[in-house]
Amino acid sequence: MTQPVPSLPPLRFQPARDSAFRRELRARADAYLADEGKHRFGDARLHAKTVFLAALTVGLYALALRAESTWPFVASYVACLVAAMTLAMNTLHDAAHSAIFRQRAWNRVLIRLVGLPVGVDTDFWTIRHVHFHHTYANVEGYDLDTEPNPFLRQTPFQRWSPQYRYQYLYWPVVAALSLPYLNWYGDWLDRFGKTPVAAHSRLQGWRGWLSFLGWKLGHVALVLALPMWVLQQHGIGWGVVLGAYFVGQMIASCALVALILGTHWAEVEFFQPGADGTLPHDWYQHTFYTACDWTPQPRRLRWLGYWLGGLNLHLTHHLFPTWNHRHYPALARILAELAPRHGLVYRELGYGQLHASQQQFLRAMGQPPAGRDL
Repeated sequence: MTQPVPSLPPLRFQPARDSAFRRELRARADAYLADEGKHRFGDARLHAKTVFLAALTVGLYALALRAESTWPFVASYVACLVAAMTLAMNTLHDAAHSAIFRQRAWNRVLIRLVGLPVGVDTDFWTIRHVHFHHTYANVEGYDLDTEPNPFLRQTPFQRWSPQYRYQYLYWPVVAALSLPYLNWYGDWLDRFGKTPVAAHSRLQGWRGWLSFLGWKLGHVALVLALPMWVLQQHGIGWGVVLGAYFVGQMIASCALVALILGTHWAEVEFFQPGADGTLPHDWYQHTFYTACDWTPQPRRLRWLGYWLGGLNLHLTHHLFPTWNHRHYPALARILAELAPRHGLVYRELGYGQLHASQQQFLRAMGQPPAGRDL
């Protein structure tokens, strides 16, 4: 697996072609499908969940437009944006990996429709997530999700600043602002070619600009312009709509990031490739080193994983990105059995353990490196 990044040498993992773990994992996964008479894509139950979440989102949106006073509008509108994010977690993410439908075109259509109320440019997000994060998780300079920034120090290879001492306290604010940042700043950096993302887009030149601006304007029309126009007759001003929009985006963003980001922070490793762009292990080993699964505890909360779109089983997802999340519980059990036999550590934490490890990581990264002259 290699993917060039501008200004950096191509990153190379050790070959996994002869990996005994890879062979046995593929055989067991294929046998699971055969025994169950299943395929790796979405099924009728997944499509039913999609229809339910879509109907919930549309219903809450209609309720918000019919509101006659401020607080009923805010409650239904914010709930609509959270439902839209839940729909995206359960469909957009899988569709970006071509794991909903067999036909790639149908996956692309679903991505665009589901992404409209969320607001991100789904073309750029797919490139950022699939081509960079999945291939190069926790690799300094290659994983765009851990890029250096003024607010979070996420790897031991990044420069330290005094504000990082408190990142374990203020990180939920960063999490809440992640989606608005991506919508209104990060996507534009991508579009103007200030990141490695745009160069990998299939939409270049004027076609890329038309698509980008069209979907951004569609998002604004759907979630801001139309509510502002409809609700003015009830005395609900544009400021209330705008405020509710950002509150809804921040709640949805914080919930998503808080539940997912720790899977790449909790007792994991980070890597900085040598000058020749090589890493000392294969990609399968790398995935065990850089991610973990977590499951809701106590057992009566296991239903939560269903509504998270399987993203809590994050190590499993990274090893089987093109499989629909409905298979993740079964695949996780296979991983838990096979990993020890091949010298790999499969970690499945409760959310309390995940959060504690996440806080420990943020505190550690917030301390000045040894030997630094303060």
